[in-house]
Amino acid sequence: MPNVLIRDLSPDVHAVLVARAEREGQSLQQYLSLELAKLAGRPTVTELLAEIDARPDGLDLTSQEIERAIRAGRERRQ
Repeated sequence: MPNVLIRDLSPDVHAVLVARAEREGQSLQQYLSLELAKLAGRPTVTELLAEIDARPDGLDLTSQEIERAIRAGRERRQ
């Protein structure tokens, strides 16, 4: 199995991750492995836009229009 090494991680970030793993009853390695699997399973906005553009029956919107709508929605939530 491949390994990942993360250097120069902030001690504060490390502490948060360790605490979350403990709350889940997992080792840090188990917790991070599951979180990375979740992350890899979600497409990025760029990947979603490319998928929409590739569909023959895709939305009648450009990628730029979709991206603007996503940004506007995020701004409204802040």
